[in-house]
Amino acid sequence: MAAIDPVLVAGVPLFAGMPPKEREALLQEAQSVRYPKGGTVFQQDADAHSFFVLLHGRLRVFKLTQDGQQVVVRYVAPGEVFGVASAIGRTTYPGTAVAVVDSIALQWPSGSWSRLVAAHPALALNTLHTVGGRIQELHTRVVEMSTEQVERRVAHTLLRLAQQAGRKVETGVRIDFPISRQDIAEMTGTTLHTVSRIISAWEERGLVESGRQKITVCEPHQLLLIADDAET
Repeated sequence: MAAIDPVLVAGVPLFAGMPPKEREALLQEAQSVRYPKGGTVFQQDADAHSFFVLLHGRLRVFKLTQDGQQVVVRYVAPGEVFGVASAIGRTTYPGTAVAVVDSIALQWPSGSWSRLVAAHPALALNTLHTVGGRIQELHTRVVEMSTEQVERRVAHTLLRLAQQAGRKVETGVRIDFPISRQDIAEMTGTTLHTVSRIISAWEERGLVESGRQKITVCEPHQLLLIADDAET
């Protein structure tokens, strides 16, 4: 197996604070894996065989409820650690991860987690920070879904995605990976019909632009006013 160039993980939070020799030792145990668009990285309730760092691309993580409803939990961005079931005491994956574009990830066997954490304490600390940030984001979304009207939830979701994965274009900030109105509906706990109605109304006002799996936020400040229920 070819050695992984440490330059590829420069700035990756999982390796923050690690001496170069520790980082190189950790990389020596990793395997680089490519996932084509639409490829499954792991499935909900399957044995958690590995944990990962995304180097390139974007992943959608979703969960199926007992009644068969699909809920988008989050999107994984380059540089993020994911699939760390061992870090939260699980032996199976709590959701399914699918590549929304061609993607590349590093993976380590889950069976080596305890040994790697003992040898590289920064690994545990950095993973804890990542997991803590995700719990905070999920907490925010739960509060939004419990207390806010749908239009505010959709506005918050688009603003959050634009902040996490936005790319400046001539007309505003484009969410820089394929995302559909159905995805937005699953993230906000509502229906495709409702999301389509809201986004179409915003398009008429010039707040957003949307196409096939593309959404551009044209007026972030106006969306923020809607999200904060401060429109006049």
